[in-house]
Amino acid sequence: MSKRILSVLTENRAGVLSRISGLFSRRGFNIDSLAVGTTEDETVSRMTIVVNGDDYIIEQVSKQLNKLIDVIKVKTLDDSDIVSRELALIKVAANSETRSSIIQIVDIFRAKIIDVSHETLTIEMTGSAEKHKALFDLLEPFGIKEVVKTGMISIQRGTNYINK
Repeated sequence: MSKRILSVLTENRAGVLSRISGLFSRRGFNIDSLAVGTTEDETVSRMTIVVNGDDYIIEQVSKQLNKLIDVIKVKTLDDSDIVSRELALIKVAANSETRSSIIQIVDIFRAKIIDVSHETLTIEMTGSAEKHKALFDLLEPFGIKEVVKTGMISIQRGTNYINK
């Protein structure tokens, strides 16, 4: 079993997300990550769904998704042909002694400090799950107070694209 990325184009209507998540739930499939947003066409949304499963499971999920009325197109993305990113906001304990060390680590990862208080720094970072883990590991000794992460979003490289 491995993680697979599904790109699902849907009609941009109320209840579509609920129907799709319900499909996964009824079939006993777990969604590892889910990100939804409108596309270049405001009537269409793109869902990037990360699912843990083998070829058979992914094929079954794709077939079931294609049966839903609001689903326009389902495509399984190939890891070698995509660009993927996740966004994380990380709140770290910081005082006058630790602040400069944290800033140096943040700079190495090309992340940004987006909020400063007397007791914390809030960091914004985009990248792969592996890059996030590496930053978390380095920030852990300072005291991570809070983390918020988006799901993975992915797009095919070059002139390959998914359209209606």
